[in-house]
Amino acid sequence: MSGFSGDEQARILYLSLLGLLLCGYLIHAYRGRLGTGLQHAAIWVLIFLGAMLAYGFKDNLAVMLNPGAARVEGDAVVLTRGRDGHFHATLEIDGTPVAFLVDTGASEMVLSRQDAARIGLALDSLAFTRPARTANGVVYGAPVRLGEVRFAGKVERGVPAVVNGGALATSLLGMRYLDRFARVEIQGDTLRLER
Repeated sequence: MSGFSGDEQARILYLSLLGLLLCGYLIHAYRGRLGTGLQHAAIWVLIFLGAMLAYGFKDNLAVMLNPGAARVEGDAVVLTRGRDGHFHATLEIDGTPVAFLVDTGASEMVLSRQDAARIGLALDSLAFTRPARTANGVVYGAPVRLGEVRFAGKVERGVPAVVNGGALATSLLGMRYLDRFARVEIQGDTLRLER
């Protein structure tokens, strides 16, 4: 134990004694039932290995379970491409999580009517006067300012957006919001937004 410090030697001794006590208890508890003891030991080893694997792949699991989840890596926000081939992001608007499709072809942050109602915007009081050309023709939207937008740990207030007047299934995160980042980079299945 010459390569270990005094604290490390004490920990090794403590863990060794604890391991010996545990082994002694298990031998005593499973006396005459060696097969059952080995089965229980194998189950606990598999549970431990499963927990280690889950921890090792926690980022991948998080993306699979919630494709809109953003990872913060230093000054960058990282999104992973969803199964549908698109990038998704979940932003919290005035305390309500809203799922967005990242759309570099959209110029604005565009809210669907359903999402606008969920965050508390009164649709009846909005003026749908701003025309936008889409693949389905011209659609009118209502310009709004959002109270508080939270994304990957950053909070912004008064963010401009447009409520879509048509039948938009998913809210769109367009370039006006993405331009808040210094750099937008797509590499394979990763979208990196650097502040």
